Amino acid sequence: MLPPMNHPLQWPDFLPAFGHAAEDAGFSPVVLAATDAGPLVAWERLDAGPRVYLSSGIHGDEPAGPLALLELLGAGFFTPGIAWALCPALNPTGLAAGRRENSGGIDLNRDYRKLNTREVAAHAAWLGSRPTPGLFLSLHEDWETNGFYLYEINLGADEPRRARDIIAAARPWFPPAPGPEIDGHASREPGWIYHAAEADVPEGWPEAIFLAHHGCPLSFTFETPSHEALATRVAGHCAAVRAACRNLTDQLHES
Repeated sequence: MLPPMNHPLQWPDFLPAFGHAAEDAGFSPVVLAATDAGPLVAWERLDAGPRVYLSSGIHGDEPAGPLALLELLGAGFFTPGIAWALCPALNPTGLAAGRRENSGGIDLNRDYRKLNTREVAAHAAWLGSRPTPGLFLSLHEDWETNGFYLYEINLGADEPRRARDIIAAARPWFPPAPGPEIDGHASREPGWIYHAAEADVPEGWPEAIFLAHHGCPLSFTFETPSHEALATRVAGHCAAVRAACRNLTDQLHES
């Protein structure tokens, strides 16, 4: 269950709440960096199965992603058979202030090439020290959209069913964002941006581009409309995550 909230994200109460839930689910913490608002922490649960990495909270004015990961933990979503890795709060100072950038006024999700910030430098070093995930999911929000949409970065075979299943799973909460253009990009279908493994601004790499350049074969970045109710955004993210992971979990259950 989500914690009671007077503010969209109760910080720093979120960190111990997430920590308790993660430890109860068998995850172990790795402190990546200290910040004035609390530590930047990664959570891992090792397994022999495929590695799936999820992140959220890199923009401090987007609370639904962190809360969705907390909700999924409490619901027992992170089942055995997969090596899960979670970074629920990549921007502690931004989350504490409720603003997009970190305390230095920098958008962390544009720093994964130059690595100028201590948060991203530490996070990139941790990513580089771990096996490359087979699937990366990044949870975001967008103030300008009226519907759900996703970015897909795919280095392997084109399997349109995957993106369509995710969009369909989010539909009970949000219609797919209409095309022909979404977030300044040509859409493949409503709710779906099929993005090359290159940044829109060459020096401004987001996390998904960094991972693609380090061999991650498939990533989805989810965007929910920020003006909608927080509980609805959290539910939409949870549904999208479940759908994105369904192929892997179904395969494990069948084996």
